Amino acid sequence: MPTLTASRSSLAPVLGVHVALAVAGAVVLSLDAPAKGWGVLVTVVVYVFALRAACRRAGARDLEALASFLVAVSVFQLLPDWVLADLIGTLRFPDTGGVRVDDVIPLAMAGMWVAPLFAAVALSGGRPAVAAVLATAIFFGAELAAPGLGLWEPTGDTHRFAGVAVYVLPAEAALGWATAVAFRATRRLDLVHRVAAALAVSTFYLGALVLSHFLIDVAGWRLTA
Repeated sequence: MPTLTASRSSLAPVLGVHVALAVAGAVVLSLDAPAKGWGVLVTVVVYVFALRAACRRAGARDLEALASFLVAVSVFQLLPDWVLADLIGTLRFPDTGGVRVDDVIPLAMAGMWVAPLFAAVALSGGRPAVAAVLATAIFFGAELAAPGLGLWEPTGDTHRFAGVAVYVLPAEAALGWATAVAFRATRRLDLVHRVAAALAVSTFYLGALVLSHFLIDVAGWRLTA
């Protein structure tokens, strides 16, 4: 799989989509509710379609396949977020407008995972270990910025570093690794297998989140007799 930096000229449309995403994101995130929530939803939907079209225009078939796979992963990522917000109580999504799932999570989150995972896997060249490192760095930046942008924020009694809940970082590294592994394993399989793999990635991520939260924030690490 080519990386975004390896073929800059041929991948100009893909880079252009991400520049446009950054500009549009800056505009909609400056709006007040409810326009802000609706703006984020529209921006995410347009980005997903534009990314696939840009990859096709660039002739980057692997990246087009990756973008399609990540749409399925991102939709399933609603489930881990829902568990964190509605069951475990370590995550909150402010109501900034737009459609919400069970009045807990903005529907926009169903597409918001595409961009960071696309960057992590594409820039890693599909290498799982590198994707894990890149995902950790990218998501750490997202976790730093999200509360100030009104997208989401950590809640509950968790260990924090610079305002970021520490337990999410190992899980997000695991997410980058699992996404690269699952995409490579199912790249040439049929749609059913690819969707199943996307669900498996989100399920694995949820398990990593719960385990990491338990080990870092809950477990007492003491022996008794």
